[in-house]
Amino acid sequence: MKKALFKDGMVTHRAAFTRLITSLSCVSVLTFAAVGNVYALDSNKSADAMAAVNQMANVTPQQALKEGARAYYSGEKDKALSPLRYAAENGQAMAAWKLGRMYAQGDGVPEDDLQAFQYFSQVVREYSSDGPNARSAPFVASALVELGRYFLTGIGDTPVKQNTYKAREVFTYAASYFGDADAQYNLGLMYLDDKLPDHDRRLAARWLKLAAVKGHVGAQAKFGELLYFTEELTTARITGLKWMTLARRQIVGGANDTWIVTLHEKAFSLASEKERRKSAEWADEWLVKRGHVVASSN
Repeated sequence: MKKALFKDGMVTHRAAFTRLITSLSCVSVLTFAAVGNVYALDSNKSADAMAAVNQMANVTPQQALKEGARAYYSGEKDKALSPLRYAAENGQAMAAWKLGRMYAQGDGVPEDDLQAFQYFSQVVREYSSDGPNARSAPFVASALVELGRYFLTGIGDTPVKQNTYKAREVFTYAASYFGDADAQYNLGLMYLDDKLPDHDRRLAARWLKLAAVKGHVGAQAKFGELLYFTEELTTARITGLKWMTLARRQIVGGANDTWIVTLHEKAFSLASEKERRKSAEWADEWLVKRGHVVASSN
């Protein structure tokens, strides 16, 4: 049986899954009550869903997903909502995940973190048991990461409260069972934070390295920083500089990447010319061999 690694020891995947789903279900019940409609994911969902059903009486959920995707990517995001909702309510994990992303980012709909939380929760409740090799797995893992981020901060004036223990649990599940690089990165950041319980730089290094090897640019930068600037790891300085240089090589210069540039410049200014050259050569070689392996840096 698959196993998931938690801080309090090894537990079976089934036990971890049951605990996670129970927790999400409890939050979801409170959230449904808070928005004033126990059945709906949003205040107009019941009417919208019925309209979608009537409009697509002879359309399969998979066809509805394709129609929603077509409308979305052609710029008709308002027309994407009904088919995506119909698909989400009829077994299409990608549709529920996409709706969650749209509400989280205010993409074609008013930004609404509570709605996003509900759609991501739906993905996890309905599809997590499919396993890490299922077609739905990437969407489940991504939904778990989004839920973990919401638990880190909470959603103001809603039943979704800040809960760092729950955030760590969700990230750990996605990181260990699904092997998700973004979850591994977020878990590493939590273990690095000395203001949080169970602060552990060794575990932080473990999770960051796992994500870095998979091509997660943010993890590469943070793993490099950990190796380079930790006094107890002076023998690993050159390795740290290599990882930071690799991360710097891959960024596109957006606002979210400024910290990587600043971090690399700081380390580069302290390194010798020989260390800089070795790091650059290593980064270039890594990209030649594995440049196709690049995960999100956010």
